[in-house]
Amino acid sequence: MGQPLTISGSPSEPDCAVGRAACPQTVSLAIENMHCGACIATIERALRCTEGVEEARANLSARRVTARYDASRTSVQALIDALARAGYRAAESVESLDDRDASRADDLLRRLGVAGFAAANVMLLSEVVWFGAVTDMDQTTTDLFHWLSALFALPATVYAAQPFFGSAVSALKALRLNMDVPISLGIVLTLAMSLYQTMRGSHQVYFDAAIMLTFFLLIGRLLDEQVRRKARGAAENLLGLKALTASVISAGGVIERMPARALRPGMKVQVAAGERIPVDGRISTGMTDVDESLITGETLPRWVTQGDEVHAGTLNMVRPVTVEATATGSNTLLAEITRLMQAAEQGRGQYVRLADRASRLYAPAVHLLGVATFVGWMLAGAGWETSLTYAVAVLIVTCPCALALAVPVVQVVATSRLFAKGVILKAADGLERLAEVDTVVFDKTGTLTRGEPALRNGADISDAVLARAAALAVASRHPYAKAVVRAAEQRELAVIAAPGTLEVTGSGLVAPDPAGERRLGSREWVGAEHADDRSGALWYVEPERAPVVLDFEDAVRADAREVVARLRDAGYEVCLLSGDRESAVADVADAVGIADWRAAVKPDGKIAAIEDMKRQGRKVLMVGDGLNDAPALAAANASLSPSSAADISQTAADAVFQGEMLAPILESIAVARATQAMSIENFVIAIGYNAVFVPLAMTGYVTPLIAAVAMSLSSIAVTVNALRLKGRALAVTSARKST
Repeated sequence: MGQPLTISGSPSEPDCAVGRAACPQTVSLAIENMHCGACIATIERALRCTEGVEEARANLSARRVTARYDASRTSVQALIDALARAGYRAAESVESLDDRDASRADDLLRRLGVAGFAAANVMLLSEVVWFGAVTDMDQTTTDLFHWLSALFALPATVYAAQPFFGSAVSALKALRLNMDVPISLGIVLTLAMSLYQTMRGSHQVYFDAAIMLTFFLLIGRLLDEQVRRKARGAAENLLGLKALTASVISAGGVIERMPARALRPGMKVQVAAGERIPVDGRISTGMTDVDESLITGETLPRWVTQGDEVHAGTLNMVRPVTVEATATGSNTLLAEITRLMQAAEQGRGQYVRLADRASRLYAPAVHLLGVATFVGWMLAGAGWETSLTYAVAVLIVTCPCALALAVPVVQVVATSRLFAKGVILKAADGLERLAEVDTVVFDKTGTLTRGEPALRNGADISDAVLARAAALAVASRHPYAKAVVRAAEQRELAVIAAPGTLEVTGSGLVAPDPAGERRLGSREWVGAEHADDRSGALWYVEPERAPVVLDFEDAVRADAREVVARLRDAGYEVCLLSGDRESAVADVADAVGIADWRAAVKPDGKIAAIEDMKRQGRKVLMVGDGLNDAPALAAANASLSPSSAADISQTAADAVFQGEMLAPILESIAVARATQAMSIENFVIAIGYNAVFVPLAMTGYVTPLIAAVAMSLSSIAVTVNALRLKGRALAVTSARKST
């Protein structure tokens, strides 16, 4: 069974010595009106200019910004106020944003309904006018239908377009531009020009274009909202696994129900069957099965008893237990996994930074293009009505939403898919570097092997002997003793602790027997003088019976050979670097099919080997666990660690994979390659859209209505393209081959 990830202390609230500077804290703020790439730069700049803020990073797909700040110099409310001055409505993101997202989607749907109803009526009236122009309808009747169109279009557009108007007003109050400014300007100019022409009795009336423009923009905004919610998944879904309340046992034995956020280390919490455990802690009384699939990636429950560690978010399946809290709130493993997921979603690699820079340049360029279009057509003698219509089309069609979403939405979908496969991505540019690797270097112990001893000669030991040995071993936490218990449980033997069992430090376990003593321990201690001495073995003796040896090995992971073979078949170079003795490394290398292996390699030797590979032009992926592998993990181009690694908050790996299998390595490489390809595809879609429609709009071939449809479809296109990654079948291919 896979080992749970472990956390040392609180990454968000580290211990600080008295007299030192205050520790930085991290807060996540939900931004209600963040809509485009220009918003990202404005939000981050507003926070970074606030005293005490060390770093700010915005996520357009999640509409969230994470800030690290000095609590002695500023506060969360000060950050919210700074965003308000910049024109953004923010609130601390404590729980899931699902309810807020659903409310925003419902509001958009209501406005869309109003716009659709009005658009249908205005289009019918417009058709009558168009038909009347052919049949010589008199001016009075034409004016009547124009005024009826205004009666439908004006109030409906003012109501339906509020999401765009509100965002634009907030931006202008803060003396900045966002992409809702040209959209709002286009709608207002179209309505104002149409009303003016109606009052004059002119035929240049565009109420149908204004309301249809709003209708299509709302369709785009609503669909964008829906696909964002689908794409955003993994990190916020974790918050739904939090227990909101807990039953705390007081010193007097009274059970009090209290909020989970009020729990503190040292408290004893009663967890009923079927409830989620609200804290990280140890079982103080009781025994049960715990569903730890979130932590270990294993679907089989784990049997826990007194002294065993459990984690917040895991499910108690069988019977009530009491848990003594060791970590609560933001210090739990569940909170740490959520932070890692959010960091991966919000991080920016080179593609994301490129898209951000491009979208920031767009805001002023849009208005310049609009003004140039208007002036150009005026100089060409087209008249102000026609010139203004073409300028409005340019303002709408140049919205860079597709470019701003091109890479972030792919990154969010990729992170979500990897998490579902048991991989927690930590580094912002980890996927980009993973996509380039052509060489995979494995550590042995805890990576290719399980990192825990397993009984090698179980077939030579009878069920009765194994059960009696396990009855002693269950009293110890020694790795070999736990391996004996696991072997007995795998045979479905009843493991009942032997009464009176004592553990003799450095020797073994002893329990009284009617005929003498039963012992489990070293050869010398149990008195097996004439037996062969074996390293990695325990001996079990009982009165009037010959000693029985229990031999152990560090078993190779079940799919290690298959994973290595698939990597080789895909063109990757595979190498094994281990600090273990030569015979042990040779056995594992032979078992998994690795021809290039080195034994007795110290940490600095691993770094030297990786650097030598890099000098040869190879892109190296290091897969290892433990802090001793951290230097090699950092030296490689990309790195992965199993969840049994010493501490995921300290390891240098780009990602952590859970469970007993190595298959997540293949999944990580395949997803990284697909992410790179889809990011490029989205860039092509976004740039191609602008290359086609901007010149058409400036030359008068695109009406405001067509511009609205094209702009909305471009944003939807890049997001839907990214969502293909969720269910797409992927295979590992070499970095030198096409995906």
